[in-house]
Amino acid sequence: MARVVVDVMLKSEILDPQGEAVLGALPRLGVNDVSSVRIGKRVEIEFDENAQNVEEQSRVIADQLLANPVIESFSLSIEGS
Repeated sequence: MARVVVDVMLKSEILDPQGEAVLGALPRLGVNDVSSVRIGKRVEIEFDENAQNVEEQSRVIADQLLANPVIESFSLSIEGS
């Protein structure tokens, strides 16, 4: 069985309000040495044992369903075989 992890993040030029909110809250926790926070999402996809073209299928899923290519980028990590 193959498991694919898809990490989706806003592109660096896109404002990340959630990341800014976390960054603003850190001093209240006594954390002052953080210069930037970006928030993203992680999606894990498990394929059947017989699945073919796992990487290709994962790219289609990520590009057409999980990430908005205008404002987000994604990376794939394939675990197992």
